[in-house]
Amino acid sequence: MGTSGTGRMMAAADPARFPDLDGASVFITGGGSGIGAALTEGFLRQGARVAFVQRSDAGAFCDWMEAATGARPLFLPCDITDIPSLQAAIAEASRVHGPVTRLVNNAANDKRHITEEVDEAFWDWSQAINLKSYFFACQAVAPGMRAAGGGSIVNMSSINYMMGNAGYPAYTTANAGITGMTRSLAREFGPDAIRVNALMPGWVLTEKQLEMWTTPEALAAHMERMCLKRHLAPEDIVGPTLFLASAVSSMMTGQAMVVDGGVVVTG
Repeated sequence: MGTSGTGRMMAAADPARFPDLDGASVFITGGGSGIGAALTEGFLRQGARVAFVQRSDAGAFCDWMEAATGARPLFLPCDITDIPSLQAAIAEASRVHGPVTRLVNNAANDKRHITEEVDEAFWDWSQAINLKSYFFACQAVAPGMRAAGGGSIVNMSSINYMMGNAGYPAYTTANAGITGMTRSLAREFGPDAIRVNALMPGWVLTEKQLEMWTTPEALAAHMERMCLKRHLAPEDIVGPTLFLASAVSSMMTGQAMVVDGGVVVTG
C-alpha cells in the first residue's frame, strides 16, 4: 500500500496482478502528478519499467516512488507540446528500458474558458496539449511496438464531451477527438497486434481539481448524477488502466471505457 502524487493512500485492497506487465517498458505523459502519479506507482508495483514526462521537476516524486516501491521511474523533463522533444523522450525511454510496449497518454489541461474568450493562440495551445501530443506519441511508439510483436496504447479522454459540459469547449473538442483518433488508430495498428483504447474518467478529485475548480455546490450536483455515491480519486483510474495495458484485455481495441461512478452510460 503506497501513496500517490496527490498525497492519498492507494486503495487498501490488494491490487490485481498482471504478470505480463512485469518488466514491460511503459511510457506515461504527465506521470508525476495527479492521475499520472497514481499510474506511475501502479505500473511500478506491477514490476514494469516506467518512464514518464512532464514539464515540472519530478526528482522528489521519483525519490518517493523508489522508497515506496523499490523501483525508480525514469523522469524525462519535457513539454509535450514540443513534438521533437516528446519524440526524443520516447526514444530515450526505449533506449534505457527497451522498446515502449505500453503507452499511456495521460497529460492534459482543462483550463476553464468560454467561447468568446478564445483566440487562435489559446485554441492551438489547448489542442497541442490535449490532442496533438497524443497523436504524435502514438506515432512515435508504433515502430517499436511493431518490432516487439505488439503493444497497448491507452489514451485518457473524459466524459465531459459526452455530457455536453460547458466551460471548456476547446478541451471537450479535444476529448472527442481522442476517441475518434483512438478508433482510427486501432484499425490501422491492429494488424501489428497493437491495441488502442480510450479510458474516459469522470471527475477525478486530484489536488489541482480540489484547489482550482471544486465548490461544495459543484460537488453536490455531480454527486447527484453518480450511481455510486463516492467521488473518484486518482487511484480509481489505476486498475482500469492496468487492465487495458495488460494481456487480460487482449481482444479489446478501439473501445472507449468509462470509469465515472455511473454518471454517463454507453451502449
